[in-house]
Amino acid sequence: MSGLTRAEVAHVAKLARLRLSDEELDLFTVQLARILDHAADMQSLDLTGVVATAHPYDLINVVREDVVRPSLDRDAVLAAAPDAEDGCFAVPRIMGEES
Repeated sequence: MSGLTRAEVAHVAKLARLRLSDEELDLFTVQLARILDHAADMQSLDLTGVVATAHPYDLINVVREDVVRPSLDRDAVLAAAPDAEDGCFAVPRIMGEES
């Protein structure tokens, strides 16, 4: 197992602003050590000649050609909006809004 200590896990938890019980610290120390050991195992593999992939299948995105074309009239769209201000849609605040 990696040399991960309970104190190191407690330090990381503090940085993440997590309050962990003693039981959680013990459990997470073991779990995180296993994760780090697995990462070390992966790091030690010889991947010379292995092509990096982001997806296991050969997929190609199919997108349409980017062509400039007429769009909706801005003034007409804003006129249909429930509320507009300075040429933009006006929406209520989500945080701190009073009823």
